Amino acid sequence: MADRRTAKQWRATRWGGPETWEFAEVEVPEPRQGEVTIRVGAAGVNPADYKHVAAPRAGLQLPVPIGYEVAGVLSAIGPDTEIASGGGAVGDAVVAFRIRGGYATEVTVPAKDVFAKPARLSDEEAANLLLAGTTAAQMLHLADVRAGETILVHGASGAVGMSILQQAAEIGARAIGTSSEASFARVRRFGGLPVEYGPGLAERVAEAAQGRIAAALDTVGTDEAIDVSLQLVPDRVRIVTIVAAKRAEEEGFHAPFGAQPESQAFRDAHRAELLELAGSGRLQVPVARTYPLAQAPEALAFLKDGHPGGKLALIP
Repeated sequence: MADRRTAKQWRATRWGGPETWEFAEVEVPEPRQGEVTIRVGAAGVNPADYKHVAAPRAGLQLPVPIGYEVAGVLSAIGPDTEIASGGGAVGDAVVAFRIRGGYATEVTVPAKDVFAKPARLSDEEAANLLLAGTTAAQMLHLADVRAGETILVHGASGAVGMSILQQAAEIGARAIGTSSEASFARVRRFGGLPVEYGPGLAERVAEAAQGRIAAALDTVGTDEAIDVSLQLVPDRVRIVTIVAAKRAEEEGFHAPFGAQPESQAFRDAHRAELLELAGSGRLQVPVARTYPLAQAPEALAFLKDGHPGGKLALIP
């Protein structure tokens, strides 16, 4: 009989914030056909990690393992199993997204969600690429952003905003990005033209655009962001928010979220493309800070405070 494999993992054992979670020793199942086990090198940190267990949700039962994306190495492979990018051997460096339980030292996951890690990416970068990146890709898709257009990105210095800026540049679109003045350099670094949010925002954006704003992509959800988008973008189907769902329903624009079947399908289908972009250096993932895995609540408290200046990673 094989030795029992265990790992340390963060789990929500009741609904609430990270301060209510437990850091428990759990059994790591041996991978069956279609599964692999990953020894985690870094876990990505995202607002969804705590938002999705803050209150009861349909389809979720306690305890809920925390964490949607990781990078690491394959430590076991199920019989007759290949990872999504093909092949796979014990010791290979990989990245996984849309998994459950990534805040762990080791985790067994579906092989269809695991890809070879681009060599130029660190574990910390790779573990933070795909949730924000696929969200950004879907927002650009829903807004039908095209080459030669000028778009407005609210919250351009945040994780999703920075990915939007880079992916818009790949399309050939010009992006005006709202941020605080302290974050202007970050917006410029990733190809955006920064404007400061606050009173007079619509006028500043119009002056910077020197022409039509074709689409608006919102990652902050403030009334200011939505009002300015509605004022400057004539076609409401080209406005997308990932925060202000109520305003979207009232005003008739897009508000995708990851649990929607169409969102899952789109985002999953674009994982390989984003990994290729990152592997070639055309899509960067700025990492602001790392924390030991045992300090996950502290990392999430820092994230909630607002302006981390890049992604956060947990290191087992």
